[in-house]
Amino acid sequence: MSETATSVDGRPLSKRGERTRRKLLEAAEAVFAELGYHDASIVKITEAAGVGQGTFYLYFASKKDVFDELVVDLNHRVRQAMTEAASQGATRAEMERLGFAAFFRFTAEHPALYRIIRQAEFVSPETLQLHYERLTSGYVAGLREAMEAGEIAEGDPELLAWALMGIGELVGMRWILWAGRDELSPEMLDELGRIIARTIGSGNGGR
Repeated sequence: MSETATSVDGRPLSKRGERTRRKLLEAAEAVFAELGYHDASIVKITEAAGVGQGTFYLYFASKKDVFDELVVDLNHRVRQAMTEAASQGATRAEMERLGFAAFFRFTAEHPALYRIIRQAEFVSPETLQLHYERLTSGYVAGLREAMEAGEIAEGDPELLAWALMGIGELVGMRWILWAGRDELSPEMLDELGRIIARTIGSGNGGR
């Protein structure tokens, strides 16, 4: 599954084709979130997108295909949001705090993310694994660089990345998804920042 949009036969999409594909993905996000994978249908997705069923098959081969591509699409967008936000940080701790805040904002804007990812565990385990592997790949590299620079405590960057992701995912579930908030309060973000700082440790002092 590529992040470059193509038609079913592998041809690059025109601007119009990209817009239609985007409409179908947005419709699929809404339908899968509301009905769940098994009760969703291509008919409901195309109705929500305002296109014919024949148009659907120009971009996706099946319901599972659009589901898999939706997971990939959500993954790409949440990584982009987190990376852009984290790049504004001057220290690794600031980068982590900003990246987490961006994740929470994305979750508030796309509450379907949690339900769709959890459906993927049963519908498409290989796509679920891809989702988490793509989330961690760049994350691990950034943490490794911070360790090598002496900015955070030395350790296993992959284990640290997964541990931090677990914190973010469960905090987002409890205080964004379940509580229906748009973001964490400044006080909670500050507290989370302190938890993250203790988890990543300090460079020279943490060894």
